Amino acid sequence: MQHSCIPNQPADFPADADIRFLRIISLQGPNIWTYRPVLEAWVDIGVLEDWPSHRIPGYAERLAQWLPGLIEHHCSPGVRGGFLQRLHEGTWPAHILEHVTLELQAMAGMPAGFGRAREMDERGVYKVVVRAFHEDVTRRALDLGRELVLAAMRAAPFDVAAAVEELTDLAESFLLGPSTNSIVDAADDRDIPAIRLTRGNLVQLGHGQAQRRIWTAETDRTSAIAETISRDKALTKELLRQCGVPVPEGELAHDTATVWELAQDIGLPVVIKPLSGNHGRAVFVNLMTRKEIETAWAVAAEEDSDVLVERHISGQEHRLLVVGDRMVAAARGEIATVTGDGHSTIRQLIGSQINTDPRRGDTEAHPLNQVHVDSACRIELERQGFIADDIPPAGRKVIVQRIGNVAIDVTDQVHPDTAELVVLAAQVVGLDIAGIDLVADDISRPLHEQRGAIVEVNAGPGLLMHLKPAEGQPRPVGAAIVEHLFPQGRTGRIPIVATAGSGRSGTARLIAGLLQIGRKQVGLASRQGLFLDQRQIEIGDASGWQGMHKLLLNPGVSCAVGETGFHDLLQHGLAFDRCQVAVLTDLHPQEDFSAYAMTTPERRFMIYRTLIDVVLPHGAAVLDAASPETPQLMSLCDGETILFSARHDQEALHQHLHNAGRAVYVQDAAVMLDNAGQSTALLATALLPHTLSLTQALAGIAAVWALGVEPELILAGLTAWNDNQG
Repeated sequence: MQHSCIPNQPADFPADADIRFLRIISLQGPNIWTYRPVLEAWVDIGVLEDWPSHRIPGYAERLAQWLPGLIEHHCSPGVRGGFLQRLHEGTWPAHILEHVTLELQAMAGMPAGFGRAREMDERGVYKVVVRAFHEDVTRRALDLGRELVLAAMRAAPFDVAAAVEELTDLAESFLLGPSTNSIVDAADDRDIPAIRLTRGNLVQLGHGQAQRRIWTAETDRTSAIAETISRDKALTKELLRQCGVPVPEGELAHDTATVWELAQDIGLPVVIKPLSGNHGRAVFVNLMTRKEIETAWAVAAEEDSDVLVERHISGQEHRLLVVGDRMVAAARGEIATVTGDGHSTIRQLIGSQINTDPRRGDTEAHPLNQVHVDSACRIELERQGFIADDIPPAGRKVIVQRIGNVAIDVTDQVHPDTAELVVLAAQVVGLDIAGIDLVADDISRPLHEQRGAIVEVNAGPGLLMHLKPAEGQPRPVGAAIVEHLFPQGRTGRIPIVATAGSGRSGTARLIAGLLQIGRKQVGLASRQGLFLDQRQIEIGDASGWQGMHKLLLNPGVSCAVGETGFHDLLQHGLAFDRCQVAVLTDLHPQEDFSAYAMTTPERRFMIYRTLIDVVLPHGAAVLDAASPETPQLMSLCDGETILFSARHDQEALHQHLHNAGRAVYVQDAAVMLDNAGQSTALLATALLPHTLSLTQALAGIAAVWALGVEPELILAGLTAWNDNQG
């Protein structure tokens, strides 16, 4: 993809110019850069450090032609076209790689994302940071971005369309499906955390004991019994009929010898479908003749040995979505037809008039399915006197599919009686989320007025028809499911306490021990192992991302306490999006972070602030009053700050109390709890745990005080701790 009007690279452009990846770090949670997962790529641009973009004729123009979306990248100028402006002024390949990678991801269907490019200590070496919606997808986007950046420099061809197609296919393989993603996005809007449990669509919403699980449109409230009932169409119909829900009459036909007789007994026309089928497979409607019925039975029998024959209900197909105790969305189907042009076959017309619709496709991203010349289509054509390779007269409409086109939103038209009826149908089967298929001429009228009926109750219904209807208003069905799982007031969160600094291990153990007085099932992730209350459930170092992640997955944990080593933070990020309490104790300026190129005071501060940045508004940061970083860290905390100090005569401490803050400090050989200058003696310092330093003990006491533990219980916990240690 080149244009001859764009000049090529200069003659002295270095032949050995390259961009090399030195290291790629996957930060899977909040990190020093941002709150979301990112890849941090260390890149060496070598001799290209001497070749900023404005030195290469045509470079900016090639990039703009290949990636027109770059016009929307504001970059540091802060305006539309800002990044292109930087290209013309002169910027370096690492910065360009950042923007190109993000744009390739956006072209592959991923949202706009965070990006940064920062110089490291060594000349020509940079950190390129890009939002990672899935690690495998973003790694490939970085590879393709590098190839594209170099091709644009060398005035060489690059197939952008092929690169985007590859990334799109990867995204469809690895990213959440649209139905699941709508629920996760709705949870994110409510500030409910989400953890993907598999490479598929099994997702945990919330943490520990507060968690719920979803699998597309099924939840941990969707019982196996209810799902089994829904798959048995005959049993479902019988249960509905016994509860007064209108259903079509029908019986099972086990062979071709009886299917015609049953159809005549029920009354023509009839519907033939497999007993346990789904997604409309092998379903034949409005069958009138013996040949049609026997042919349909043979196809349906290939799906299931039990085939259902039902009275055909006159009207249009509808799908109503029930979540909990209410109907939240409804869609109507339409019959798919082609119109003859006098020279194209019906098969060709399906391709040109129907399947070219961008709303149609065979993936979850398409609200309408492609129409294929299958057995149902052939039967439909035959009753109209055609086969698929016939050429219908110009202007002649031919029906090619009667079902499977449900994507026209009619939510606001549903009659209240019908809305209540489909909720009842879901409850009869036992499903908390159900897709109810019904047939009616007019969805705005009660079913009994038009001989309408419910024909199926489906577990795990697709949501795309409601999220992206072919016509009408999209419906917030993901939000409805989140509201069902987490009624207002429930956040899915448990208290999380994260400790960092060289004194973090003892502080974390003390916090967990104190919380066990009056609170059950406290999880502790530490260098000594993984603990649930007093029971060790894993031996070995369980600090950092892995240990805390295990606690948050554990449905038995009501409060999670964990160590966060700064090196682990730089390698993995945080395992949680927000925490209730963050504790920083014993920060040592001599701690070596050179392995991560975090050597300057400014870069070190980026590490320290990461935990403080994620404290919840109703949470607290516990900080050392004597630490020089504390004043700036306090200004970054969304919640309150509780200071601790081995001395009571510090100016920072007094100022904090004067500003109505809380603090834990030592005065006259006693530990004091002070709230805005109102102090209470907790216990003598001589009674503090002898296995811990003074700062560890004070920080631990401040942390549990931040969680609302009363002084009497703190004292009891310290006494129990000493007894256990002794």
